[in-house]
Amino acid sequence: MSTDEQTPRDQPADLEAIRREIDLFDQQIQDLLNARARAALRVANVKLAEAAGQAVDFYRPEREAQILKEVARRNEGPMSDVAIQRIFREIISASLALEEPMRVAYLGPEGTYSHTAAVRHFGHAAETQPEASIADIFQAVEAGRVRFGVVPVENSTEGTINLTLDLLTRTPLKVCGEMTLRIQHCLMSQVTSLEKIESVHAHPQSLAQCRHWLNANLPNATRISESSNAAAARVAMEEPGSAAIAGESAAELYGLSCLERSIEDEKNNTTRFLIIGDQEVPPSGDDATLIMFAAPHRPGGLRRLLQPLEEAGVSMTRIESRPSRSALWEYLFFIDVNGHQQDRTLGPVLEQLRELAPMLKVLGSFPRAL
Repeated sequence: MSTDEQTPRDQPADLEAIRREIDLFDQQIQDLLNARARAALRVANVKLAEAAGQAVDFYRPEREAQILKEVARRNEGPMSDVAIQRIFREIISASLALEEPMRVAYLGPEGTYSHTAAVRHFGHAAETQPEASIADIFQAVEAGRVRFGVVPVENSTEGTINLTLDLLTRTPLKVCGEMTLRIQHCLMSQVTSLEKIESVHAHPQSLAQCRHWLNANLPNATRISESSNAAAARVAMEEPGSAAIAGESAAELYGLSCLERSIEDEKNNTTRFLIIGDQEVPPSGDDATLIMFAAPHRPGGLRRLLQPLEEAGVSMTRIESRPSRSALWEYLFFIDVNGHQQDRTLGPVLEQLRELAPMLKVLGSFPRAL
């Protein structure tokens, strides 16, 4: 009998020994996970006792970032750093759920990239709540119906989401975190081959991002815009001969088969999301700060405001402008810089900017995306 034809009884004794070893590891891992969870509950009890009836921040973004970076630092393989970090994020998520149910709003419906971003950042133990618009996410967090919101702020191919910036100008909420998500479009359907596809449904942005692939592989299929890729997946589930462009999680959710993966024309297509909440985040050791300010309406006004950053050696990673809405041809500037507002370097610079700028608001300091 060949090796491929061996039955379980014929398998070598050393294989059975390895499996018994794996079973022992599984038991040890399970015991340690529960021991860790019990320790997390003790932490929660200490926080509640110290708070004396006041609100408690059980979720600590800076602490989670430190844990995940340390996990990658000490990883010796063969599992990748990303794989190890995802496992530990789920461990943290499950432990946090024992302390406090975490409700997080995202741009729905279920199965969108925003949904994927929320789960990636907070883990599967978080209770995710779909909202119909970005404005609804802000309102849900402000009203206290959810603890945090996940909002898109920019895409590497489509640019800035201006509505998110506009809402940040008038919310009392803070930016508590960020994450980036690689956008990988899949073609999904109930049919088994491309030849049977008569129509392709997707959000207009996704149709545009896959235009060259569609031209080359489905030139005769009708392209139909939908309100979201998740809505497109629902259509593909219900209508024979139809297909959808969406993330792979939507295929799992709606019972579709991924016929092709990574059909986007730009393979580095990435969306950045901000985490919004009412929580001030302490330094993690590797942070970013989002600042909004108005520049004096005169020659060199913006350059003069940026000069203290340069002189202090503070690195600016992004700058955007939006109309201020308070006066014609006046603008607000949004700047991402490295560092935390409590840092010895950045803190004094912000004080200088407050003296120079007609208006300045620190929208939040938070751990940099992993």
